[in-house]
Amino acid sequence: MKHILPLILALSAVASTAQADCYADYKAKRDDPLRLHYGVAEILDVCSEQAAAAELEPRLAKDDWQLLSIEGVFDETGLEEREESAGEFYLRY
Repeated sequence: MKHILPLILALSAVASTAQADCYADYKAKRDDPLRLHYGVAEILDVCSEQAAAAELEPRLAKDDWQLLSIEGVFDETGLEEREESAGEFYLRY
C-alpha cells in the first residue's frame, strides 16, 4: 500500500505533461486578390509541426485560406510575445 501513492503521483505527473497546451504560429495565403497572414492557433493533437499542419489545413480551408508554413510549435509561455504580430489571427483558427 505504501508504494501505490508514489506510483499514482508519478503517473498523474506524466499524464498532465502529455496534455500540456500546445500552440503553433503559421503563415497562410488567400488568392484573388492575394492576401497573406501570420497567425497563432491552439493545437489539440500532438505538439509537433507535422500535427499542427494536419490540424490547421482544414480549419484554414473553411475560410478559403491555404496554409503556407508552420513557423514553429510552443507552449503557453510563447503566446504573449506573438499576440501583437498575429493581430486578428491570434487564436482565430
